[in-house]
Amino acid sequence: MQIGIPEDRSRKIATKEYNTYVANGIDKHKPTAIAPSSLLCPFPIDLKQKLDEKHLVVEKSLHRAIGKPFYSDNGFILYQGDSTEFLEKMADNEIQVDLTLTSPPYNIGKEYESPLDVEDYIKWCEKWMDKIYEITKEYGSFWLNVGYLEVPQKGLCVPIPYLLWNKSKFYLLQEVVWHYGAGVSTKRHLSPRNEKWLFYVKNPKNYTFNLDEIRDPNVKYPNQKKDGKYRCNPLGKNPSDVWEFPKVTTGIKRSSKERTGHPAQFPLGVVERIIKTSSMQADMIIDPFAGSVSAGIAAYGLGRLFIGIELKTEYCQLAVDRFESFKKKRRIAQSQMKLF
Repeated sequence: MQIGIPEDRSRKIATKEYNTYVANGIDKHKPTAIAPSSLLCPFPIDLKQKLDEKHLVVEKSLHRAIGKPFYSDNGFILYQGDSTEFLEKMADNEIQVDLTLTSPPYNIGKEYESPLDVEDYIKWCEKWMDKIYEITKEYGSFWLNVGYLEVPQKGLCVPIPYLLWNKSKFYLLQEVVWHYGAGVSTKRHLSPRNEKWLFYVKNPKNYTFNLDEIRDPNVKYPNQKKDGKYRCNPLGKNPSDVWEFPKVTTGIKRSSKERTGHPAQFPLGVVERIIKTSSMQADMIIDPFAGSVSAGIAAYGLGRLFIGIELKTEYCQLAVDRFESFKKKRRIAQSQMKLF
């Protein structure tokens, strides 16, 4: 359903001749849900049992290596502290993970970071990225979400991938552009509307990649043939390296239902696709800059074991509250499924 926009002939931007949205209307705004329905489905009994057993083993190993977690529940473990220190302890104790996905501070002065000189920031990133490499299994992956920063005397909106892409032992498979509609408005340069995910693998000849889990069914010509055979896979096409997911928005009428009090929260839809792409059920996933635990919510909902590390106490508590709320939502959704 299209919503009409009133025309105002006194302003060029509000005329039908100039603005196609005024001429044709706009789509009704649909805030993102608390969680995608795919994260609310019950697990098969054998998977649940496997997750429970693996959780006990992992929790015991982590307790010996790191100490008691801030919070632990079957399939979800959260630690409070410095990520580099925790990663070093995991590496020293040979604790291995299948997938790391994370978004570190961008060094732009957010409330949860202390900005460094650009060179120091790069060295800091090198340090924890090397530790991630050490704890990653041979076929494992590392997805890194980064935005922009200013390099003094060189550039204002410098994409952080330009600075970090080759600063670890990982093999960079490709860059994925996350495009979104809303964002910061600017007056002296173009408005940023994308961030990057760097898709790294440890072994370029052998890594987890579940294409059928993420195929896009929206194929423009689904019945097109070549030499009598359909050109497109019956499950859909391979998604491109440009992903369109709305940001987690704020505002009274436009706020996303999944919104928390964390100032840098990425949407569940993005991390859900990454987890489906680069891990299997019951795999172990870590986010060393856990923040609002979007990665943890998605990992738990997809039947993976999650380990998160977060520095600030208030964000740890926010993460726990969000996870508990998600579990409640999940239980309600599953009880409703049983009625039909």
